[in-house]
Amino acid sequence: MPITTRSSRQFNQDASGAKKAARNGPVFITDRGRPAHVLLTIEDYQKLVGGAVSIIDMLAMPGVDDIAFDPAPVRNLYRPADLS
Repeated sequence: MPITTRSSRQFNQDASGAKKAARNGPVFITDRGRPAHVLLTIEDYQKLVGGAVSIIDMLAMPGVDDIAFDPAPVRNLYRPADLS
């Protein structure tokens, strides 16, 4: 996966060229010679962040039967109020 680097000026003058380059890999956009932004295709971005997972999928927790969970009883959760 080749990495392309463009200055901000080059990016502003040829945004479509930068988008075409992003099909082959990330495009680093620099400000004063230092990387400031990265242009990715949406597919590459979704791979990077792992895609969207719904809260339902997260709460379902497949394989939960395999987890041993035996919490110790909780004591002293409260204490009497000091009204003096």
